Amino acid sequence: MGDIDPDEPQETVESLWSSLLGFADRYAELGYGPLAAKLRAGGPPPPNVQHTPVIIDTDIGGDPDDAIALTCAARNIPELALVITTDENRGQRARFARHLLDLHGRHDVPVVAGADLGSTRYYVIDALTPHHIPAQPTNVVEAVAKVCASTERPVRWVGMGPLSNLAHLLHAAPELTRKLVITQMGGAITYRDPDRAEHNFRLDPDAAHHVVTHAHDLLLVTSDITFTDEIAIAPHTRLYRHLAAEDAPDWARLLHTHLDRWFENFYPASMQHDPLALTAALQLPFIDFTRKSVALAPDARMSLRPDGIPTWITTQADYPAFRHWLTTQLTY
Repeated sequence: MGDIDPDEPQETVESLWSSLLGFADRYAELGYGPLAAKLRAGGPPPPNVQHTPVIIDTDIGGDPDDAIALTCAARNIPELALVITTDENRGQRARFARHLLDLHGRHDVPVVAGADLGSTRYYVIDALTPHHIPAQPTNVVEAVAKVCASTERPVRWVGMGPLSNLAHLLHAAPELTRKLVITQMGGAITYRDPDRAEHNFRLDPDAAHHVVTHAHDLLLVTSDITFTDEIAIAPHTRLYRHLAAEDAPDWARLLHTHLDRWFENFYPASMQHDPLALTAALQLPFIDFTRKSVALAPDARMSLRPDGIPTWITTQADYPAFRHWLTTQLTY
């Protein structure tokens, strides 16, 4: 039957997967039954998306891991094509994202101010954006459609906040559903607080339901994997001190100030959930994942159920390798 070539168009990959499954089913009695079961459980392999356009959807301005993830993308992903903000605060998150991209010389990357959920609790960037940075455009669907029209290949969507923009997009422009390969930081099988959903799902449960139900290619980087001190930046860490060095560039000092605001107002560390999710979208070898059937409660608490929706979810991560990668991304 031959191997599946990840560089083939996704339609071809899915056709080959289907052929392999049919072959294993037909000859199950000859010992191919376990192969058929594994193929059916795993579903078609995700498409190869290396060097395809990247869209980042972020609630930047709260936990600094969003700004750090955007910095990694701005400095090292030439395919970064669009940044959208969510959980907005009168467009201020979008203005801050524009400022950070400009500090990296990424004037080519447009920013769009997305959904405003009416909450400003996790917001620590007051007065960090210069007054001359203008308000950013607000048409999310138009901006995403433009990126999708620019390529015949898939487009990577990297979600780092509540799923509001993505749910709106999938509802308003369902023709884009199969174009997007979605990596979303969010959800948890075993959340640290069993009485509520993970943060990004909790902020907009209806959006989480819509995305899990309607997304075509969805990989969830769950907080089961990302919530760990092994990937935290805190005042005692070398990376924090590096960002405050006397010769640090403006973008590094901005991140350092952002971290200080977070430590002073909320928590003594910033776990790097979003940079780790970014590496999954880049198909870097730091995270393992599997395909499981998941279900969401009305409040978006997630669980595994046989009658759930088949979804790629993370299972484990190589934290030391990721920490090394993150340090190299932020080295100036």
